[in-house]
Amino acid sequence: MIEPLTDAPLTERLSLVTSVYSAVGEDDRLRLVAGSRAETFGVAETWKRDLLQQLAAGPCPAAELAAQEQRAGFLAALGAGGWLVTEIGREKGPLYAVQPTRRPVPAPHPTPDRLLLSRFAIVHRERDERDLVIESPLAWARVHVHDPALLGLLTGEKPVPADPDAPVRAPAARFLHDLYQCGLAVPVGGAEDEALHLRQWGAHELWFHQRSRIGHRDRLGSGYGRTRWADGLFEPLPAQHEPYPGPVVPLPTPDLGQLRRVDPPLAAVMEDRRSIRAHDDDTPITLEELGEFLYRCARMRFGSGPEGERQLGRPYPSGGSVYELELYPVVRLASGLAAGVYHYDDHEHALRLVRGPGPGMSRLIAAARRGTFEQLRPQVLIVVAARFGRLAWTYEQMPYSLVLKHVGVLYQTMYLAATAMGLAACGLGGGDRETLNEVTGVGYTHESAVGEFLLGSRPTAR
Repeated sequence: MIEPLTDAPLTERLSLVTSVYSAVGEDDRLRLVAGSRAETFGVAETWKRDLLQQLAAGPCPAAELAAQEQRAGFLAALGAGGWLVTEIGREKGPLYAVQPTRRPVPAPHPTPDRLLLSRFAIVHRERDERDLVIESPLAWARVHVHDPALLGLLTGEKPVPADPDAPVRAPAARFLHDLYQCGLAVPVGGAEDEALHLRQWGAHELWFHQRSRIGHRDRLGSGYGRTRWADGLFEPLPAQHEPYPGPVVPLPTPDLGQLRRVDPPLAAVMEDRRSIRAHDDDTPITLEELGEFLYRCARMRFGSGPEGERQLGRPYPSGGSVYELELYPVVRLASGLAAGVYHYDDHEHALRLVRGPGPGMSRLIAAARRGTFEQLRPQVLIVVAARFGRLAWTYEQMPYSLVLKHVGVLYQTMYLAATAMGLAACGLGGGDRETLNEVTGVGYTHESAVGEFLLGSRPTAR
């Protein structure tokens, strides 16, 4: 049962943020380090180090810690640097905790009379935790909510109770005041509604931008980048996609030596590259051309490392050489190849039929058609999908941003190959979100579409 918020006296306890290390330099100066941030706090006196150990052990009553003037100054410096977690509670237990993620930037004083939850703020539960967290890419701290009764204060426009700066007797006022100070609550009619630099952002876009990069002010050193967090917890996904059971269509292999001699130079290919959305159905793309195109762009190349280990790679770069992208040619019209949805087996350089013509295939082509200015249907739509676990097993916070980078370099590779081959090519900025999963039967969070590319024969007029 949720206990209603009352005006019972509040308690304030302090602790050190997680993953903080202390060090003493050759100049005998005390330094705190967390992730990519470091800050010096004067001479490394014994009482400072003892206080840091006390704060690292768990929440301590703020009033007791600051009883001595010397300690109070040190605590104020720690708080100003964003090194302290502030836990607000009552005798029965904690209500919430303010956990800095970077150096605090206090909001203007006083707290406005009416507040709204920022439209960039989200409330969620983190992996392996039960409490809810409120955070925003624009806030300098996140709030861990221990008492669910506080969640009622997050809905709609809220008047701030009187005297928000008297924290001893006003839990609702203190909570709203702290949300505002952190940047998680905003005034009604404020900059989020009026300023272009904020109105221009969708919440998910700003979140993605902020969380997929690391800033010099942030303490995100742990849990960011190539951490291999899943090692020992889950088996890594194999490099080769599980084969689809449909009929296999072996693809012709081009003569790379011949291509090196006769291909146009790179400068000419880059200058001649154009997005061409219309195709010549009287002379459609051939199986040989599709095979050469896929071989040039996405086949798996096998090699040996310095110690003889097997190395994998495709013609385009990929973070960690993981190569999570999969290609699904949706063939409407191609000489020598039946219509259908195929999967490109990059290890065997072959196509495997996933599904014949039907409603799913029609929806994929229709969605691609809506993404262009042409009324003609593409001869081949290559749906680019990502097996997310290939990257997410190794990387934290940034794997989806890597997926999109890989889609970009794959697009460019496909554009250049198509231009050199005299084919019509066009990368699309968006496409159908779920139909590929209906066609393949693969779960949406396991593998789904992240890009679409049109391919076909060039109209003679071009």
